[in-house]
Amino acid sequence: MLELKKICAGYGKKQILTDLSLSFSKSELISIIGPNGSGKSTMLKAAMGIIPILSGEVSIDEENANDLSRSRRAQKVAYLAQGKSVPDMTVGQLVLHGRFPHLSYPRRYTEKDRDIVFAALKELGIADLANRPLSSLSGGMRQNAYIAMALAQDTDYILLDEPTAYLDISHQLELMKTLQKLTSLGKGVVTVLHDLPLAFAFSDRIVVLKEGALAAEAAPIEMYKSPVIREVFGVGLDYSREEQSYRYQYYR
Repeated sequence: MLELKKICAGYGKKQILTDLSLSFSKSELISIIGPNGSGKSTMLKAAMGIIPILSGEVSIDEENANDLSRSRRAQKVAYLAQGKSVPDMTVGQLVLHGRFPHLSYPRRYTEKDRDIVFAALKELGIADLANRPLSSLSGGMRQNAYIAMALAQDTDYILLDEPTAYLDISHQLELMKTLQKLTSLGKGVVTVLHDLPLAFAFSDRIVVLKEGALAAEAAPIEMYKSPVIREVFGVGLDYSREEQSYRYQYYR
């Protein structure tokens, strides 16, 4: 289990998160939602140790994350940031980078590493693209390559910051199906999303942040029944039992 215990964190003297406690389990897809500036991305960075925490503790499978080396932490948790650049490399080379935390001296990729990379490419359905430059791929396929890299990293937890940004709706849906598939492989997947119907349709649990604190967390159908979404976002959601889908409901 990946746990955040009373985390306070921010940037410089500006504190963003206040006494935030959350836990993320394996085989679960959790969506983090909240207004802009509510601390969603900050939470992921604090969990990864990218920014220092002012107080509190992050634990990974009951180990204090501060006691883990950077490579050991990367063997347990993978992180895909938002707004990634497009490096000048092939898909296969990118995915091979996911094995870096597992390399020992001298840092050379083994046959086992290459087998794991091929399995990740195959799992994401992009094995035939291994020799293609990343720059030649569509946004959706490029995102699949990054997820294959995270899968090759062979961690129990994968954190993604706005993975559906800049994707058209069809690629957003395919990406969410892919994240669901990762949970069926035993991965704990935590993703920041802005599209509420998308989050509600695919997640096992919804976490709502507001002003750096936990506003609510629940299964989608329970969150739908509560007033939290209207209170935090100023919009509502409709749920169609026949179609098993969510839609925005705006108020004037």
